Amino acid sequence: MNPDWITRAALRADLARLGVSPGGVLMVHAAMRRVGPLMNGPDALIGALLDVLGPTGTLMVYTSWDTLHEDLLDDDGRVPDAWRPHVPPFDAATSRAVRHNGVIAEFVRTTPGARRSGNPGASMAAIGHLAGWLTGDHPQDYGYGEGSPLAKLVEVKGQVLMCGAPHDTMTLMHHADHLARLPGKRVLRYEVPFATPQGTVWRFIEEFDTSEPVLPEFPENYIEQIVDAYVAAGRAHQGLIGRAPSTLVDAAGICAYGVEWLEAFATDAAAS
Repeated sequence: MNPDWITRAALRADLARLGVSPGGVLMVHAAMRRVGPLMNGPDALIGALLDVLGPTGTLMVYTSWDTLHEDLLDDDGRVPDAWRPHVPPFDAATSRAVRHNGVIAEFVRTTPGARRSGNPGASMAAIGHLAGWLTGDHPQDYGYGEGSPLAKLVEVKGQVLMCGAPHDTMTLMHHADHLARLPGKRVLRYEVPFATPQGTVWRFIEEFDTSEPVLPEFPENYIEQIVDAYVAAGRAHQGLIGRAPSTLVDAAGICAYGVEWLEAFATDAAAS
């Protein structure tokens, strides 16, 4: 065997050592290039995760939707008539995961048995015992808030694994954005085409703007600051998954910490 290859069994041992446990609900963000050369590529990591989680565990990833139609939106959030016939509609069963989330999202989405939620921009894919519940009944408006897969991840005291992924990519912090009591949050309202048996149906979706800080006074890297501070407080497990420096946190704990951080920052900014 080539000694440079990292196997599913080796990844399984790394995950267990870090603190991923059987029966848990785990959301993962992974930078596959940092993990190293894997025997069987991303499927080796997915397999190792499912091995450790076991038959009563669940794996979840953030997929979003690989669309460029948002670049066409006018000031009212509408797509111009000339472009409408050319925008592929969102289909939870077939629409690709957004590419800048990394390959892990699309690999999980297309793994046999995976389920995918129905909110285009906030969609999640999950495999395992609670996959149907996590991804079911995803609200179309404010898809990072109440009733979302992220809210359910917190409810069941799940975990978030950053497997070589930058801390500023932790999607769970957008649930904290939603929960935090912050006056003047940025709001987006825009059209999305949906695939239905009757053809394409256009619908407006409203949500807090997660493409930029939810308040203009927040620093651009506020998510990274929140996660780094949580880790620095000794509330995370850290170690290597393959070759990737990785961080494992409790979803409920870091979400509550994020809400407190956001509200305190906003209060301080208003007082200064």
